[in-house]
Amino acid sequence: IPDYGHKYYLQFTTEDYKSGENAGSCLATVLFRKTKSAPVVNIKCTHTKDQKQIQEEDNRLYQKLRHRTRPIIANDIPDSYGNIDPALEPVWALAVAGSSYIMWEKSTENLGYFMAQVKSVKQWIRKDDFIEFDYTVLLHEIPTQEIISCHLRLTWLPDHPLKVKYFCASENQGLEDGSGTESGSAAGILHEMGANF
Repeated sequence: IPDYGHKYYLQFTTEDYKSGENAGSCLATVLFRKTKSAPVVNIKCTHTKDQKQIQEEDNRLYQKLRHRTRPIIANDIPDSYGNIDPALEPVWALAVAGSSYIMWEKSTENLGYFMAQVKSVKQWIRKDDFIEFDYTVLLHEIPTQEIISCHLRLTWLPDHPLKVKYFCASENQGLEDGSGTESGSAAGILHEMGANF
């Protein structure tokens, strides 16, 4: 689009993060603007998984994390051999969901990101029903091969959007708030206005 940026039309399939099974197909348009802002994404997906099954999986994940008497505190997920302790898989899954917002916002036509590792995670025990985690995640920047360290605060309750706040060490900008419009599973992300960490 002259004087605005490049628009891409995509068709792709998705897969269940844990099982690797086909989860549906999507059509999307992605507009990378000439400005530094995040790309504009419009997406429509057809899911092969039943919505009730997704909610049941979310609830199982939530129950594993919510009813702990001692908070989860861990480092280096996966470890230096690429292994993830099965007890920490839910923590890893939430980090992937939360980090995906950072990767989406920071990606450009020529720069992309992948979550390489959770360097540290701490669960906050709350009095309400939400679960909350502080993460330090390492993002692998492509094609520069740089590793970017980001602090991520994530709050979630099933049937509510994931709330994400973050800042990345390579920036001097301070706190950035995650935003989105999807509700339901932990993959949804919602803008949360508010205080610093």
